[in-house]
Amino acid sequence: MAASEGGFRPDLATVCGLVLAVGGILGGLVLEKGSVKDVAQFTAALIVIGGTVGAVMVNTPLDILKAAVAQLRTVLFEARQPTAKLIEEIIVYATKARKQGIVSLEADANNIADPFLKKAINLAVDGTDLDDLKAMMELEIDLADHAAEDAAKVFDSGGGYAPTIGIIGAVLGLIQVMKNLANLEEVGHGIAVAFVATVYGVGLANVLLLPAGGKIRARAAKDRQVRELALTGVIGIVEGANPKLIRSKLNAYLHAPAAGRAPEKASTPRAA
Repeated sequence: MAASEGGFRPDLATVCGLVLAVGGILGGLVLEKGSVKDVAQFTAALIVIGGTVGAVMVNTPLDILKAAVAQLRTVLFEARQPTAKLIEEIIVYATKARKQGIVSLEADANNIADPFLKKAINLAVDGTDLDDLKAMMELEIDLADHAAEDAAKVFDSGGGYAPTIGIIGAVLGLIQVMKNLANLEEVGHGIAVAFVATVYGVGLANVLLLPAGGKIRARAAKDRQVRELALTGVIGIVEGANPKLIRSKLNAYLHAPAAGRAPEKASTPRAA
């Protein structure tokens, strides 16, 4: 949510995790007196990657597939979410509304960078009933959650298909091995090459695809929390609450873990 004003930065956890995982696997291979060339098989990579991507495309509607590809940015990059700055911005609006009335925020609303907060403030300025405002903004929160979950499931499905495609690749390799049973040296080499596809399939699933789905869900949980913070602040403004009380509620979000669950449909969003 706050990415619109905070921008993005590389996610060190993702980058370091990929380097550590791949490095650990290849390092273990080398320590076992193997060689990186043993697993550097273009045909195995082609079978696994092509087969997995194709299976995911068959399984997934095109619009969801495009959204999932776009979500890769949230895996590789971390959105800057200046929660403390957002709280200060909301308190400024709350103070002004308490002194001059909520209509005084009309000019300010047009300059709000965050689209979610901007929409909520505009609804409040327009005199939207509080229950309707909450329902509309909670619906927007839920829809964003559903979109993120759909994207995460795309990577989950890829993580399910990749190992099986790897087995297909291994079987194809073994078929070629069976054609050369007369040459035992070639048979041994062929079997080793055949099982590389299995390594690629299991590795792709467990090092990239399944973790990517988990990262997307974690990002969505954090984004939901920031939106709930903004909604709590706007509700306080509409109710004419003391800015100090609003700050007290919003500060609880600074250290609250991202639960990643749907909010309770209560009259007031939880403050902690």
